[in-house]
Amino acid sequence: MKKSLLALAVLGAFAGVASAQSSVTLSGTIDVSGKYVKNDNVEAVFSLANSGINSSQLVFSGTEDLGGGLKAGFELNSGVNTDTGSAGGGTQIWNRRAILRLMGGFGEIRLGRDYTPTFWNTTVFDPFGTNGAGSSLNITNHVGEPTYVRSNNSVAYFTPDGIGGAYAWLMVAPGEGGPGKYVGGRVGFAAGPFDIAAATASQDVIAGGATKFDFFNVAGSYDFGVAKLMFQYNNEQLKGLTVEKETRWLVGAVVPMGQGEIHASYSMTDETTALNRDGSQFAVGYVYNLSKRTALYSTVSMISNKNNGAFAVGGGAATTATGKNSSGGEVGMRHFF
Repeated sequence: MKKSLLALAVLGAFAGVASAQSSVTLSGTIDVSGKYVKNDNVEAVFSLANSGINSSQLVFSGTEDLGGGLKAGFELNSGVNTDTGSAGGGTQIWNRRAILRLMGGFGEIRLGRDYTPTFWNTTVFDPFGTNGAGSSLNITNHVGEPTYVRSNNSVAYFTPDGIGGAYAWLMVAPGEGGPGKYVGGRVGFAAGPFDIAAATASQDVIAGGATKFDFFNVAGSYDFGVAKLMFQYNNEQLKGLTVEKETRWLVGAVVPMGQGEIHASYSMTDETTALNRDGSQFAVGYVYNLSKRTALYSTVSMISNKNNGAFAVGGGAATTATGKNSSGGEVGMRHFF
């Protein structure tokens, strides 16, 4: 449930801000779980973990009606480590999003730190939303590349709604003298239960383009009512001082079950260059909705590594040795406010 910042202003915080906006809200997510991870080559680890099915976050957002169909808006979004109470981004306070928006009949222009269109096309077609023990990102070699998930200094354009189901998102971001220069986009079509999209991007891993990371994926879903099926194909290449090429596949589903739903996915990665880091993951989970805002959940995940693969379920003591396996599970609770 979103809270008006006017209430905070009454308490002396953010005085004068709420009255200057036509709509300003405080919202967020708290998600915490008990987690167990066992990698074949190290001792099992029990922990209190964070963001099992939804990312824990604190969000300030607002919009202002400018008239003539124009609106201005903003979002400041900070990750929260619910297990320790620390900020999710360390010294980067608004590590998840810090954006300014201008919206109208032309679509939307968005400025600041935001998700990349290539990552978005991965996370929205993952039954686990790339969160927790079941995240498909458990078996990628490149998630640590600059701007894989988000980009600083970005300028983005989104097409307006209501253009026959088609949509597009373009983003550019300068490196500003460092790594992280990003150029990418996403195009798709959604109609009724059907949604499919493709995304591509190129980014600098080393300033000046000495090493680049190129990304392409196509993904989609179809909601049959009794189950929502999802698929992904991802192609990731590191070019420059080293050359790495990885392809990833995912098939998954979300199945409604009364007040709850089953989430399941099978994903695999194949690195075709000399490093040969291969692996696969099967994950299944159940979410039981106590209300529209509060849910209990449980997820289990099993990773099988091949050749030089050393993937592991997040939260273990260390990545497993090459060719070994990793398994894990968590039981948690999530609350939207």
